[in-house]
Amino acid sequence: MRSDSFGPGGAAREGRDRSGGPGGSRSGGGRPRRGTGGAPERGRSRGQRHPGPPRAPRRQRPERATEQRGTEEPQEKVPAGVTRMFASVVPGLAPLVVRELEQLDGVRVTDSGFDGRSDLILFDVDRGRRDAVWTLRTVEDLFVEVGRTMRSSGDRPHWIAGRVWRPERVEKALSVWSAQVRPLAGAMSYRVIARVLQEQSFLRTDLRKSLGRSVSRDRPKWKVADPAQIEVWISEYRQGRLIAGLRLSDASMRQHQGRRVERSGALRPTVAAMMVGLAGDPDGVLLDPCCGSGTVPAEALAAGWEGAEGRDIDPEAVAAAEQNVPRGAVRTGDARDLGLPDASVGAVVSNLPFGQQYGVQGGMAAWLTDVLAEAARVTRPGGRVVLLAPEIPREAVPEGLRLRSRDPIRLLGTRTTLWVYDRG
Repeated sequence: MRSDSFGPGGAAREGRDRSGGPGGSRSGGGRPRRGTGGAPERGRSRGQRHPGPPRAPRRQRPERATEQRGTEEPQEKVPAGVTRMFASVVPGLAPLVVRELEQLDGVRVTDSGFDGRSDLILFDVDRGRRDAVWTLRTVEDLFVEVGRTMRSSGDRPHWIAGRVWRPERVEKALSVWSAQVRPLAGAMSYRVIARVLQEQSFLRTDLRKSLGRSVSRDRPKWKVADPAQIEVWISEYRQGRLIAGLRLSDASMRQHQGRRVERSGALRPTVAAMMVGLAGDPDGVLLDPCCGSGTVPAEALAAGWEGAEGRDIDPEAVAAAEQNVPRGAVRTGDARDLGLPDASVGAVVSNLPFGQQYGVQGGMAAWLTDVLAEAARVTRPGGRVVLLAPEIPREAVPEGLRLRSRDPIRLLGTRTTLWVYDRG
């Protein structure tokens, strides 16, 4: 808005100048104007034009970018040959998965956070290195980034949608999607999933609808559907920071091709894969003394362990595990008395009963003490014991085990912890 359009010193003051008021006459009165009797004029002369009320300022149309996006953000240039991606993982696993990503050539982690349901990890991938990311069995879903923004640049859903969905970036993301998933057609189906950390400024559904409108304007032949061929996700992964992307993976990535027999309370395959990874390099046999439906033995074989054995006190669990892990050695047994020679396995990895869905015989403290003593006995020196449990009292840990690390995670809203012990 120009300063001479209206306001102090603007049109209102200009009107006074024309009538000879302060600022309009010369100092000392000057020559009197022609009027009745030639006297100096005190008001409006006959025939003098009245300035009228001050005019309202002309409304200026905002620039298109500002109208659609809020404050324009400086755009960081993505180097040629680099693809920006992000991954979702089980809450609490992000620091561990970051370590795995950083071990891959051509992959650089740039940020991480939590969107209210999953941990998100942002990373850049060099040309020709994307396939390596798909080898990680600890990732729930993979996305190619479309855009990112901050609430501070304009905290309205349609502004946010306009900033993250920009045609030039969308084209690049779609080229990655088509190479990884399937060729694009003229008409595609899509749906939008939105997650935010707070709804004081707007509702999550408002952001979903606004991003959907941005997609429809850019791709008028695309139709909304559920399920859809393309999933567009936008998540607030830190307070005020949002990222949007196209989902590249499907359920098979987090389910690891699924289990033949499902059982209530079965461990998530991505968590089982992380536990197996924490057991160290494959060396001999890995044992799960509370194997349930066999998820840990299955991940052990996938990771390259020579053998994977399982025990469970529940015959129904053993029957399920035998079908899910036909190459594993699974049998009925008690975790407190495994019937194996001393130092006979390379690692013990197990999701221990929480005492909620599945109980234990006797008190939990006594049961844990007996189980950890047996795990230490059958694990050879230099091996590891990896356990998933909400709490393991220090007094329950035998002298032969030394705590290496503990990482809190959350499964289906329940807090628990990954415990890693070195066998001395």
